Amino acid sequence: MTYLLSLLDKSPIEPGQDSRGALQSTVRLAVRAEQLGYHRFWVAEHHNTTNLASSAPEALIAYLLARTSAIRVGSGGVMLQHYSAYKVAETFNLLASLAPGRVDLGVGKAPGGFPLSTRALQVAVDPARKPDFADQLSDLNTYLAADPNHDVAQATPFPPVAPERFLLGASVESAELAARKGWELVFAGHLNGDPENLRKTFDAYERATGGKRPILALAAFAAESEEEARERVGDLRIVKVFLPNGQSVNVGNEEQAAEFARQSGVTDYRVEEKVPSVLHGTASHIRKELDELHRRYGVKEFILDTPALTAAERLNSIELLAKERLSLVA
Repeated sequence: MTYLLSLLDKSPIEPGQDSRGALQSTVRLAVRAEQLGYHRFWVAEHHNTTNLASSAPEALIAYLLARTSAIRVGSGGVMLQHYSAYKVAETFNLLASLAPGRVDLGVGKAPGGFPLSTRALQVAVDPARKPDFADQLSDLNTYLAADPNHDVAQATPFPPVAPERFLLGASVESAELAARKGWELVFAGHLNGDPENLRKTFDAYERATGGKRPILALAAFAAESEEEARERVGDLRIVKVFLPNGQSVNVGNEEQAAEFARQSGVTDYRVEEKVPSVLHGTASHIRKELDELHRRYGVKEFILDTPALTAAERLNSIELLAKERLSLVA
């Protein structure tokens, strides 16, 4: 079975470690991923989060491009609501000019942080003039087009090869929006693994694009034995906090849920602890799971989110998966 494997890393800060150590671990993981034949290496965007070091993926992408030579490097993703589409286009056109044919622009709709950081990021934004997400995608299409005939500011420099564009989402609405704007869809199965929602979203994207299938993002952890993988993943938890206005967000623990509510200015909130959906086991077991998803949904590429375990465990996991080959055809 032929499908590509790619990686997403969030630069988790281990207990007793600082942000420099976490980012160095991400760099080592990217360099090794290239050696092992992974197709893409993406980094995330999280703000005001003390246990994750990647707050500015575009800066980290530039460093990773300089430390590698072939693997595609990108964002998973830029939290577009905070930024000018023009500035995002300039940044990624510059990155693509530095490393033509290797840069991915992935964007997401979520804030990627707590309310105080969202307000700080958007302090100069006039809410009445703020474009919606769909309009921002249209603006990005215009700025990335490198078309001098457009009567708009040009997002220079124009790269030899434009960055590839990906919308991160997990809904039929996201599928239809990505198709309408001409963006690749990455279904965020590591955040919403509901099989029925996955099927509906895949079908909607296929209908709207005339046959294309989304990329599927999943959390995955391989260990030497089923027991070891089960034990390590069994300790992972996420907490979902529900606010009175209908907003809900995933955080790491109940303390973070309380802090999110405090920053939102509410005291009446509800939390729900969940076990995250993580493919885990031996590399052989994970391969069988991916083979089945490939067969059932026609997935041609998986982006594997490495869970927030130790750097050594994350590195060992991608090593084991590569040894199993897992159709690393890049």
